[in-house]
Amino acid sequence: MSFNLIFIGYFVVINLIGFMLMGIDKKRARNEKWRVQEKTLWMVAWIGGALGNWLGMSYFRHKTKHTMFTIGTPIVMVLHIVIYVVIKARLLS
Repeated sequence: MSFNLIFIGYFVVINLIGFMLMGIDKKRARNEKWRVQEKTLWMVAWIGGALGNWLGMSYFRHKTKHTMFTIGTPIVMVLHIVIYVVIKARLLS
């Protein structure tokens, strides 16, 4: 199995998880129930789910007033792109 196929599969799954966690947390916030911890949302973002978190923030209008999320999540996405490019470049050389 190629690096690209494994990477794409992982990327899709972890970003779906990030997106769903934002939706779950928003629903629970509205219903005043137990919430998803912010550290869990950040962990998912750091291990590759930043795009899913960001899309979930936008779609569910959740955590959009939290500067740490609105600024931090795009920064994590940029870091992921840089890491991917570096890894890809090293594999090709």
